[in-house]
Amino acid sequence: MNGLTALSVSIGVLAGLATFLAVGPLAGVFFIWALTISWAAYFALGGDDEAAKNVAICSVFGVAMAWYAAVQLTNIPADAALGFPFMAAIVVTISVIVSCLAANLKVLSCIPATVLGYSATFAYMLQTPDILNADVLLAANWSNPLLIVSFSLVLGVGFGIASGKLAAKWTTVEG
Repeated sequence: MNGLTALSVSIGVLAGLATFLAVGPLAGVFFIWALTISWAAYFALGGDDEAAKNVAICSVFGVAMAWYAAVQLTNIPADAALGFPFMAAIVVTISVIVSCLAANLKVLSCIPATVLGYSATFAYMLQTPDILNADVLLAANWSNPLLIVSFSLVLGVGFGIASGKLAAKWTTVEG
């Protein structure tokens, strides 16, 4: 089959597998939405070894920066002198600046992947009840966004690599 068809089928088959795992035997172990974010980022950044490295490292760095910012947010008292919203904005501003400045290090130079990890983590924390609190953020278990979002994003890179390799095996050369 041609390359696009092979890639489409391989992505579809692996998406089905990911869905089965996410709602079946591995429910609660990874988030399929985070997996697909990094899977797509892998292809958007070139679908090669460099893309895999950049998405894995930088998206997890983004998760860590968001997690650290969230821990700091839990330390802001509700009656802070400047108000919680303003203080939260300062924490996020600083963490985003540091995240982007870290791109001066080659290993952290893929800002888009860092932003994807950061954004995915805050989306999860802000949309899921009872996650944005110190007890959860500092727990050494799978409820901690640092662990589960990072794992989900790295797993997505693996699915991206697998779908590319599978597509390559299914692609026929027409001559």
